[in-house]
Amino acid sequence: MSLPLFALFLVVFGFTTGEFVVAGILPDVAADLGVSIPAVGLLTTAYALGMIVGGPLLTVLTARTPRRPLVLGLVAVSVLGNLGSAVAPNHLVLLVARFASGLVVATFFAVAIATAAALAPAGRQASAVAQVTLGLNLGLVLGTPLGTVVGQQLGWRATFVAVAAVTLAAVPLVLRYVPAAPGTSGSVLAELRVLADRDVQLAIALSAVGNVGVVTVFTYIAPLLIEVGGFPAGAVPALLLVYGAGAVVGNVIGGRLADRALLPSIAGLLAALAAVLVVFWLAGGVPAAATVLTFAIGLLAFAMIPGMQTRVVATAAAAPTLAVAVNASGYQFAAAFAGWLGGRVIEGQGTAAIPLVGGLLTVAGLVLALHLVRRDRRAAVTPS
Repeated sequence: MSLPLFALFLVVFGFTTGEFVVAGILPDVAADLGVSIPAVGLLTTAYALGMIVGGPLLTVLTARTPRRPLVLGLVAVSVLGNLGSAVAPNHLVLLVARFASGLVVATFFAVAIATAAALAPAGRQASAVAQVTLGLNLGLVLGTPLGTVVGQQLGWRATFVAVAAVTLAAVPLVLRYVPAAPGTSGSVLAELRVLADRDVQLAIALSAVGNVGVVTVFTYIAPLLIEVGGFPAGAVPALLLVYGAGAVVGNVIGGRLADRALLPSIAGLLAALAAVLVVFWLAGGVPAAATVLTFAIGLLAFAMIPGMQTRVVATAAAAPTLAVAVNASGYQFAAAFAGWLGGRVIEGQGTAAIPLVGGLLTVAGLVLALHLVRRDRRAAVTPS
């Protein structure tokens, strides 16, 4: 991994830990604030809504800002948002703080992914993107379990302080290694035109629809493992480590598969993920099976990401940063919906139904991926 990509990777690690660690401390937050598990699940929705709003808006407003100071500004807002989460006196203030933390994340991911793709040699863009998105994986494999342990030992507020500290620690590397690239020289209107492209729209839709099922499962993974899997609360960090280990493996595999056959690999991964989620619904009550399936879910969920991100960059060559930011917002729209939907499922059918719902939602993503495969094949044989 090159040093510029490594610097971006570290910031992604901090941001990802801040986003997903709520899944590990969710029961602790609920108990401390005196609210229900579904209510705390809305913290995921609030963070996601911040990304949905902030991604396109901030990316357009900062389009001409040089990349290095832009990244530093985004990191600063994230640090302040996490510190605000740590001192929130009640559930409402915590929701606002999570929303504020999410505002800058989509724009940062867009800058990081577009930078990675631009620095990569031809035919290796997906692998370069995978190196940056490895921060997502390690945010799960290390950040989320460690943050959960911190929350269990020192209180959930200490978790957000730790996230702010880790993110802040990446600043010197950003200053030293992120390329001093200028912002775009084009007009805002020219940037926005790329979103009217049908291929870009479908690529963004694929990220949203393809991920909503697995995000629903992950948002409520702590109560799922405790109530259905029969694990003690103290085992949740270790199981998040298992999930994250699968994510790391999947990230590497997914980048290589996407370099070889982009859309067919995404379709195959979605089919496998839907099947694994249904199996979890059937066998998740057996601890050994739940452990293996947790690894498999992490692997398949994160194997899709490099290909999905690369598809967006490839279809939006005229304005990749804005398109990737909107794509991140689309993913978070799925996360916002997942936080709400999972709570309704728990209140209705119970926690055990979460994996089945996730599997059915993933099938919708598979249908869209297969449609795009056919669409590309028709375009390849149609005379220009």
